[in-house]
Amino acid sequence: MGNLQLSLVERVIRERRTVRSFSKRPISQDKLLGLLEAAVWAPYHSKQEPWRFIIFMDEGRKVFCDAVLSTYTSEELNQFGQGTTRDYCEDTPVHVCVVVRQGKDPWRNEEAILAAAALIQNLQLLAWEERIGLVWKTNEYNRERAFATQIGLNSDERLVGTLHLGYLPDDAVSRPVTRKSADQLITWIRHEQE
Repeated sequence: MGNLQLSLVERVIRERRTVRSFSKRPISQDKLLGLLEAAVWAPYHSKQEPWRFIIFMDEGRKVFCDAVLSTYTSEELNQFGQGTTRDYCEDTPVHVCVVVRQGKDPWRNEEAILAAAALIQNLQLLAWEERIGLVWKTNEYNRERAFATQIGLNSDERLVGTLHLGYLPDDAVSRPVTRKSADQLITWIRHEQE
């Protein structure tokens, strides 16, 4: 099927890519808020939306970077510290931590995480339409207590992932990728098993 025949939604789904290199153009707070206002329309199974966001931009990126660096061993700091600081304080305009509440019910906790994943996908697609790239990371530091404390995570919350956002460079092109066709991934059950 050619791109002209695809719906706008399907085209964005197929063309979106993970982006790790951004232009220096800043993302305005209003633009980010607009994207999140639309992304929160993800489905969820509780009476209350299970998520919240912790956003690091401008000089706040150093707070995020320091939280990441606090999880490094001295060897990792020596090897990766300068690169991490450059990546997170200079090269990435915005860091968004997507956080969900966690209670005593494991099933509801899982539902909250899955709903947040749907929200993140919404945000990825909405950002892509605006030529804003996004990488969703679930690095080891996401599970470190020191990181959680420094970014302001409450004790009853879980970090679903850190999102790094920035406008695409002007020369960025979406390279084609392949996926297995859905018919290779389906087990059809059309009648009652005996």
